[in-house]
Amino acid sequence: MRLRIGTAGWSIPREAAGVVPGEGTHLQRYARRLDAAEINSSFHRPHRSSTYARWAASVPPHFRFSVKLPKTITHQHKLAGCGDLLGRFADEVAGLGSNRGPTLVQLPPSLAFEPAVATAFFTELAARLGPAIVCEPRHPSWFEEAAERLLRDHAVSRVAADPAVHPRAAEPGGWAGLAYFRLHGSPVIYRSSYDAGAIARLHDAMAAAGTTAAECWTIFDNTASGAALANALQLIESFGSEEDRVDGLGRNHLG
Repeated sequence: MRLRIGTAGWSIPREAAGVVPGEGTHLQRYARRLDAAEINSSFHRPHRSSTYARWAASVPPHFRFSVKLPKTITHQHKLAGCGDLLGRFADEVAGLGSNRGPTLVQLPPSLAFEPAVATAFFTELAARLGPAIVCEPRHPSWFEEAAERLLRDHAVSRVAADPAVHPRAAEPGGWAGLAYFRLHGSPVIYRSSYDAGAIARLHDAMAAAGTTAAECWTIFDNTASGAALANALQLIESFGSEEDRVDGLGRNHLG
């Protein structure tokens, strides 16, 4: 199992400049310490393929970007009739080349599970962008067994999110071949930092998910107060060396 730990975006707060030193852009410096980042800006606006290509050229070959689907697809069209939009998005993110990781589908809280719509959408999404799809639903109907079964059948992993909008939302679900944790900040969303106890629990959750997942991601989205990068580096430190993270082993599990 491969562990990947990063943040939403790759900004470096002033107080973290000393732990991410060196020359270059924020992304180049970030990628020297972390091996993953989530592109959230794609949710709000499109980027040229050349922009994605420039980002890919700024990171090592082993680095991966997850990319969030545009809100025009998830929030405006509500997953229905999105073929052309998905095609356009696929053309854009092709610029990432081999550095492209999972596609993130974050659904609005009002969007209920509809089997026919979900089946058509995830079939089209996989055809356009390939496997490695993660979904963060927020309507209670997505946590019922019918939705879980559909996600498994379409090889879509359900995000484990904090704060959790539903008791099952705190744990990975859907397809077990990929695990994806999104930490938004708790108790104050987007702002609160995670303490040592929370980092230790997350370490254990990633290790547990790794019993079935070939790859396990954790993304810190508590960026508003600059806490995300420090939390990501703390979690990385808990797993020890790069070799341990590639093997899915942490020093806390070796003795």
